[in-house]
Amino acid sequence: MVSRQAITKWESDKGVPDIENLKLLSSLLGVSIDYLLSNDDVNEKSIIREKIDLSLYNERTKKKKKDRIVRERYPDAQINGLMMKQKNTKEEKIIDNLLGFLTPTPFGVPEVINGVKNLDKEFYLVDAKEKQFLVMVTDEFIESRENVKKLRNVKMETFDVDLFHFRNVGPIRE
Repeated sequence: MVSRQAITKWESDKGVPDIENLKLLSSLLGVSIDYLLSNDDVNEKSIIREKIDLSLYNERTKKKKKDRIVRERYPDAQINGLMMKQKNTKEEKIIDNLLGFLTPTPFGVPEVINGVKNLDKEFYLVDAKEKQFLVMVTDEFIESRENVKKLRNVKMETFDVDLFHFRNVGPIRE
């Protein structure tokens, strides 16, 4: 439902798709809208999200099931588990400071909420020959982002992606 002239404008930087077309293109290509609009050097090339069914796996814990799913997707790769902490947005920092004056909580309220919100997620750093992926597995899907800038010294490295701070916890076990 897009004219050839519109596409020519997009390709020659004389126009951009409207938001609905950006959403469709993003979904079709498996990349973020930011990636489509950015001229900057972005960290990920593409994001691929696939549905999964944890009930198909016999492992005892969800974590073990998620580890197995990642090993199956990347059988010849080195896979490291990651610990993730979500950083507060500016708005959350303001709320946290206000609540800190009113309540004697040892942890910030946004920090607790973000921690609970991310309980079902497991994160992995996958080194597959020349490519490196940041992988997130939830109870419903696996999401892989190919890193443009390959991280070095992944054994001890900490790094940030968007509002997330990651720390490598070492290779996952069979």
